Amino acid sequence: MGDVAREVEGQTPGSATAVSQPATPLTPFSTAPLDTRERRQLDVIRRFGTVGALLLAVGSLGAGAAPVNNPVWGLPVFGLFSRMTTVSLAIAFAGVFMIVLAWLGLGRLSLPGRARMVSLPQMARTLVMWTAPLVLTVPMFSKDVYSYLAQSEIAARGEDPYTVGPGEALGNADILTKNVPTMWRDTPSPYGPLFLVVGRWITLLTGDHVVMGVAFHRLLALFGFAMIVWALPRLARRFGINPVSALWLGAANPLVLFHLVVGVHNEALAIGLMLVGIELGLRSMPRCGPGGPFPPWQPNELLWYGIGATVITLGAVVKIPAALALGFLGVMIARRWGGRWKHLFITAGALLVIFLGVVALTSIGSGLGFGWASTLNTANTIKSWMAPMTALGFGAGGLGIILGLGNHIDAAITVSRMVGTLLGPLLAAKLLLDSFRWRLRPMIGLGAAMGAVLVLGATLQPWYLLWAAIPLASAAGNTRFRAAATAISAAFAVALPPTGNTFDGRTYQLPYAYLAAAIVVAVALFAVRKHIPTRP
Repeated sequence: MGDVAREVEGQTPGSATAVSQPATPLTPFSTAPLDTRERRQLDVIRRFGTVGALLLAVGSLGAGAAPVNNPVWGLPVFGLFSRMTTVSLAIAFAGVFMIVLAWLGLGRLSLPGRARMVSLPQMARTLVMWTAPLVLTVPMFSKDVYSYLAQSEIAARGEDPYTVGPGEALGNADILTKNVPTMWRDTPSPYGPLFLVVGRWITLLTGDHVVMGVAFHRLLALFGFAMIVWALPRLARRFGINPVSALWLGAANPLVLFHLVVGVHNEALAIGLMLVGIELGLRSMPRCGPGGPFPPWQPNELLWYGIGATVITLGAVVKIPAALALGFLGVMIARRWGGRWKHLFITAGALLVIFLGVVALTSIGSGLGFGWASTLNTANTIKSWMAPMTALGFGAGGLGIILGLGNHIDAAITVSRMVGTLLGPLLAAKLLLDSFRWRLRPMIGLGAAMGAVLVLGATLQPWYLLWAAIPLASAAGNTRFRAAATAISAAFAVALPPTGNTFDGRTYQLPYAYLAAAIVVAVALFAVRKHIPTRP
């Protein structure tokens, strides 16, 4: 495991960077600005991605996960797209492809080690250009935001969203319930009390106005996205990674744009709080090697540890995976203290007190109680082919049918999921131990542990990968890791249709939409072929 970790980091076992406590910037990241030709390439890449974002926004009018009472239907011109589903889907796919290709081109100008590369202000402006049109899209890739609205309404009415679903609490005739996918209408909320408290405030402002409710939830997602953009470059500097490269992989990533901004997932808020908490927790930590010397406690150092742990826990009471970051923050604190087992146990105890205290205050103060602890596995009712352990169960069950052993698919899925549920936390514990022994950097351990727990979990969605990809972007600088992360992000970005539907009974639409989008994008690529940056 240690050798693998060092390979991901791009460090040798004896290098100073690999054994130093990440607290202050390790190396200055000074590169020359882009030359005239490269600035022209950057301009073309920006516009290419912006056009893609605009196409995605237009396509969302007919191919997005629109509410049941779609307000676009009655609008001149705009209403046409909702009546031309295949055309809208092709437009949306063209936008998806163009954003992904623009991101890949931007990556060539953001490669670590380049003599000239994109600056932080240039990267920030590019992010703004690509994000601005996406803020105006109809929700796409998922309908989860409508579940947010319904569950928040349940909380606003004084009922318990952790015991009843929208169908029972609001009634199937309620406008908010109608927009919730059928499979979720009778399930309780799997989200933490902090998220539902904020959702309750949104409900008090917007009532049952679906469009306004979605708009406010998107503002909440943008707030989380802004926290990610703020924390990523700061964490990257602490861990010796170029901040521009970290922003490219962790914030400009199409999975982030599609599923946090367009899809309005509450992962944006949870991951943002987690990263900000880690950055605040490390703010006063001095740099020290694994063998010392260990300086005395700095002014306000303990205070910042407490603040960081509190903010991370707030992320966990939005979505529970953020709690895993507390373990790796604790490892860094214990190593800074002296790196002995007693330091680890004392630190773990202190962080546990903070975690339990914040969870108790949030749960009781929200009036929702601790019922959310029993609904965290609600999403496991979905049998997603993207989840490796579920896919393994499908495969094993299908093989049994072929061999004439009968249909035992459900049993095979149950067994394979049970194995994954045990294996994921065990791998996370191993990574935590390796981080404490300094066989890998704790931030890399956090990203790998998130990946192990979520990928081996019962269900997997493309946006779940961001829990692993964003922390790794801030600390892993190896070229092979970057190439693998790029390929996975690009593949998953185009794997899920933007409507959030399964296309049961009308899968014929997808090939036509893909083909039309590919032709449009091929023409666009031909037009800008002279301005595509080459790999140095």
